[in-house]
Amino acid sequence: MNLSFFDQFTSPHLLGIPLILISMLFPTLLLPSPTNRWITNRLSALQLWLIHLITKQLMLPLNKEGHKWALVLTSLMLLLLMLNLLGLLPYTFTPTTQLSMNMALAFPLWLATLLTGLRNQPTTSLGHLLPEGTPTPLIPALILIETVSLLIRPLALGVRLTANLTAGHLLIQLISTATTALLPILPTVSILTMLILLLLTILEVAVAMIQAYVFVLLLSLYLQENI
Repeated sequence: MNLSFFDQFTSPHLLGIPLILISMLFPTLLLPSPTNRWITNRLSALQLWLIHLITKQLMLPLNKEGHKWALVLTSLMLLLLMLNLLGLLPYTFTPTTQLSMNMALAFPLWLATLLTGLRNQPTTSLGHLLPEGTPTPLIPALILIETVSLLIRPLALGVRLTANLTAGHLLIQLISTATTALLPILPTVSILTMLILLLLTILEVAVAMIQAYVFVLLLSLYLQENI
């Protein structure tokens, strides 16, 4: 059976059970069990510190009105971070390499920020479509350009996340295939490609975390424009 490079983006099954579901159960084992104490052990303290750090970074661009979105944005950040990192494990695939899933996350949240602005301050939100001091002949064209720029935001969010993760996974697949093929022929070259593969894997871990942060940060910036 011949496999293509894009078969890694399909969900693997074992005995009819999607392996991604089993892999997603692992992070739940790290969650502390509920007790009457605030902090039970070092692991829970580390988790609370990480959640506090993420929430603090995401809330920096927002004013007090936007802090109501702290739970939504922090939960989305942790979800994307978990899915991106789980996709680097063997026998799993990355759900966030699917454009349909990324658009399902980006479009409703972007629409929620837009509707929030239209409800609370419609004049200011619509004023972003026409900067102050625009020459009269340029007004129709500028409104059209700004409207297209506004409507393309969720597509840019989804495509950015999908493209970055897909490109990284394809590079890992190509280099790992070259490492395996060169091992019996040119062992020295195979070791060099293995080192490149190790460095690329470390880079992909960083990309997985950065892309999750960028996705949620851009949403928080869109929210700031509408509150």
